[in-house]
Amino acid sequence: MAVTVDRAIDDLDAAMRRLRKAVRGIPFRAGGFRTTHRNLARDVAFLMVQLDSARGMLDGKNSR
Repeated sequence: MAVTVDRAIDDLDAAMRRLRKAVRGIPFRAGGFRTTHRNLARDVAFLMVQLDSARGMLDGKNSR
């Protein structure tokens, strides 16, 4: 299960890097896009931290 979590974290990281590269040319003032992007980045970062900290509990060796 930890391998799946590692893969999910890596995929999220790659997706956020692609998003950052894709939005370089978009004016941030258009339709409140800056706030939406900032909130998304913050939420994804929170999710990645939570997944990383839960990795130990999801490992099959620690199951009862």
